[in-house]
Amino acid sequence: MKEIGEFGRFQKQPFFVLCLLSATFTPIYVGVVFFGFTPEHRCFSPGVAELSQRCGWSLAEQLNHTVPEWGGHGTTFGSRCRRYNVDWNATGLSCTDPLGSLAGNRSSVPLSPCRDGWLYDYPGTSLVTEFNLVCEDSWKLDLFQSCVNAGFFIGSMVIGYMADRFGRKLCLLITVLINSVSGVLVAFAPSYTWAVVFRLVQGLVSKEGWLTGYVLTAEFVGLSFRKTVGVIYQLAFTVGLLIFTAVAYVLQHWRWLQLAVTLPNFFFLLYYWCLSESPRWLITQKQNDKAMEVIKRIAKGNKKQLPLSFQYLKSEDDDGEKLKPSFLDLVRTPQIRKHTCILMYSW
Repeated sequence: MKEIGEFGRFQKQPFFVLCLLSATFTPIYVGVVFFGFTPEHRCFSPGVAELSQRCGWSLAEQLNHTVPEWGGHGTTFGSRCRRYNVDWNATGLSCTDPLGSLAGNRSSVPLSPCRDGWLYDYPGTSLVTEFNLVCEDSWKLDLFQSCVNAGFFIGSMVIGYMADRFGRKLCLLITVLINSVSGVLVAFAPSYTWAVVFRLVQGLVSKEGWLTGYVLTAEFVGLSFRKTVGVIYQLAFTVGLLIFTAVAYVLQHWRWLQLAVTLPNFFFLLYYWCLSESPRWLITQKQNDKAMEVIKRIAKGNKKQLPLSFQYLKSEDDDGEKLKPSFLDLVRTPQIRKHTCILMYSW
């Protein structure tokens, strides 16, 4: 790399497009903040709207007369998850004190769960408002994000092995394709269950695609630039966070937001023509001819002259076995054991 350019023009172009991949990973990592936004909500009570219209109440008056006080009647759910168990269509209800005209004392009016759904003070939609993931079902929103994290965990081991076994470029393209398709399916999920399933699939491949892009950037540059490209690659994630926040501000309907942040991923399939396989990986797989083709393209792109001694890449064990990846590689030498332990502790 010192001879053909550690971070020249040839490396900067693929590095830029890989940074775009890093930026689009944000919605999967923190998207639940917007997709699963929980607005202020209250039980829907049949007849309240008609009574409010007849009495000419403002919204504040309607809430005061028809919604239980937070934490009242010894319940831990409060007004968001309980309603007064009364018939608001009953005749003779007072507009000044409707509950008093029924029971004489508001505290004696029985409460019941929200059998008829909820009303949300939000102009858009989210997973919470569409599938009513509140009160007794609020745990389902946590499950939605936990499935993504479970996918990260499983996929990191499986896809990481595949990248070492079958190549970085192939692995990247496969994860991009699956991530794009599953992201679209999330946007069109007919139910909460299907949304969780498709989100789990996204978790299985999305972070692993991001990590594979990170590996490619590190293996295409010289040692002195590895820290720089690593930091910039993660800065691209932060830029993606800012852009995602702006898009979420404009698109307040979670399905449209999901589509808006997913469709650009299909353009990353063009990496098939834009990216080369890692020459370092090709050498470990004894594919020296292909590695030399990549090295020559790097030298030509950086306008460097390939030294004569590098014209033919040879190795003493060309006819030996390919280096096969193994989880034991993480602890095989004292130096790598130290790095593995440090990184595990940091995470």
